[in-house]
Amino acid sequence: QVQVVESGGGLVQAGGSLRLSCAVSGIIYSIYGMGWYRQAPGKQRELVASVTSGGSTNYADSVKDRFTISRDNVLNTVNLQMNSLKPEDTAVYYCNAQGRIAPAGSQYDSWGQGTQVTVSS
Repeated sequence: QVQVVESGGGLVQAGGSLRLSCAVSGIIYSIYGMGWYRQAPGKQRELVASVTSGGSTNYADSVKDRFTISRDNVLNTVNLQMNSLKPEDTAVYYCNAQGRIAPAGSQYDSWGQGTQVTVSS
């Protein structure tokens, strides 16, 4: 079983910064991809940023040049540094991890419970 736990959400004024952290633990052989998604009220969940095990990153256009995703392959953690926050960044942010539990074992696609980010104008 794979556990994904987020931390670091909160309330911040527009223009401020927050750092989200995510730790993956449990029966893990590999983690291919790690990423952050968000879901605002009444909207679908969307990708914010992702990073592969090799360090390749991908960002939503709306957060490019403001957010930075980083990953530690030893500690199995992924962080999201969010700068110049805007009210439209307000959402529940979810961490996602994908990989295998054994060399030839089952794949997993695990989600955290989410952390609220609220940006006031």
